[in-house]
Amino acid sequence: MLNIRRLSANEAGFREELDQLLAWETVSNQSVNDIVNEVCARVRKDGDAALLEYTAKFDRLELQSGSQLEIPKERLQQALKNIPADQRESLEISAQRVRAYHERQVQESWTYQEADGTMLGQQVTPLDSVGLYVPGGKAAYPSSVIMNAIPAKVAGVEKLIMVVPTPGGEVNEMVLAAAAICEVDAVFTLGGAQAVAALAYGTETVPAVDKIVGPGNIFVATAKRLVFGTVGIDMIAGPSEILVYCDGKTDPDWIAVDLFSQAEHDEDAQAILVTQDADFAAKVYDSMNKLLPTMPRKEIIQKALDDRGAIIVVDNEKQALEMINIIAPEHLELSVDDPKALLPKIRHAGAIFMGRYTAEALGDYCAGPNHVLPTSRTARFSSPLGVYDFQKRSSLIMVSEDGADTLGRVAGILADGEGLQAHAASARYRVKK
Repeated sequence: MLNIRRLSANEAGFREELDQLLAWETVSNQSVNDIVNEVCARVRKDGDAALLEYTAKFDRLELQSGSQLEIPKERLQQALKNIPADQRESLEISAQRVRAYHERQVQESWTYQEADGTMLGQQVTPLDSVGLYVPGGKAAYPSSVIMNAIPAKVAGVEKLIMVVPTPGGEVNEMVLAAAAICEVDAVFTLGGAQAVAALAYGTETVPAVDKIVGPGNIFVATAKRLVFGTVGIDMIAGPSEILVYCDGKTDPDWIAVDLFSQAEHDEDAQAILVTQDADFAAKVYDSMNKLLPTMPRKEIIQKALDDRGAIIVVDNEKQALEMINIIAPEHLELSVDDPKALLPKIRHAGAIFMGRYTAEALGDYCAGPNHVLPTSRTARFSSPLGVYDFQKRSSLIMVSEDGADTLGRVAGILADGEGLQAHAASARYRVKK
C-alpha cells in the first residue's frame, strides 16, 4: 500500500508540512562539489588526456585517442536508417511539431527614430555555439535531443555540439537517430562533469561552446553551476514535478497514472494531487494502489510518492489556485470543465496542461512546447527553454547632432551628480556651444 501524504489545507501545521514537502536542495553536498572541482580542473589543464582517463574510470570505456571520442556523422545516419519505422516516424513527428511551435518564438531586431533624428533599437543575434548534454546508456532520452537541439537550430545557432555518455560502450540508437534528425553538428561519447568541463573550456578534440543546455545527474548539475560565467547555462534542474488540480469529474484511474508518469522518473520526483472533493481524493488513492503493481517501475514510483508525493484536499477553487501559486509546479494539469477560465489566476507554473484529455506525457514528447521546464519552485521567476535562450540582444544607439545637444546636457548634469567628471566632459564635448 502507498504511504503517500494525505493532507487537508485547513489542518493545523499544514503550511509547515507543505514547505517541508517542497524543500529541495538542487545541488549537492561537499563531497560532490569536491569531485566536480577536481574533474573540471583536470579537464581544463590536461584536455583530452583527462577526458580519456575519466571516460575509462566512470564509463568503463577504454579509448586510445581523443579522436575516438567523436561519433562519425555516418554512424548517426546509420542509426536513423536502422531504427524501427514507427520509432523514426514518431521522432520526425515530434521534431516537426517542436519546430513549428518554436518558430513562433523567434525574436526580430527592431529600431525606432525620435523627432530629432536619434535612432534607438535592439539587434537580435543567435549564439555562435551551444553544447547539448544528453543522458545516455540505459537511460536514453531522444526527446531531450529534440527539445534542446531544435530551438537552438531555429534560433540560428551555427554550431551545436552534443555529448552523450556511453557506459561500457552502450549506445542508444534512438538518441543517435534524434541527433541526425536535428542536424546536430558533432556528437561526443562523453558524460558527467568531464563532459561539461570539456564544453566549457574546450580540449584538443572537443570545441568550447558559448552555452550548455540539457539535463543530467547531480554531478552534471554541479558542474554546470561551476562553469557558469565561463559559459551560459540553461538552468539548474531538480527532480521532475507534477501537480494535478482536478474537480472530481475525471476518471480517477487517469489521474493516478498521470501522477505516476512523473513519479517514475526517479525516487526524488514529486507528484501532487489537489482537489476540493475528498471522496474523489479517496478514489484516486484507491486507483493508485490498484494500478501501481502493473507499472514496470513500481518501486521507483512508490518511493517517490511515499517520500515526496501528496494528496491535498482544499475547500474550494480559490484555495486550490492559491496552492498552485505557492507550489509553482514544473508541470500543472488543470483537469476541470473550463481550464481557460483559471489561467488569469495562475501566476507560477512551468507548463500548463488544460482539460481532461491533456496528459502531461504528451508535452514530454510531441505536443510542441518545450519539456525543459523550471523545477523546485523556480517557475516563480523563470520560464521554459525556448528560442529566446539561444538568442541574445544588443542595444542600438545612434544619436543625431541635435540629440547629442539635448542628451549631452542631461547626461552632464547626472554625471556631475555622481562625481564622474570624465563622463560629464565626454557628454558635454558634443553639446552645441
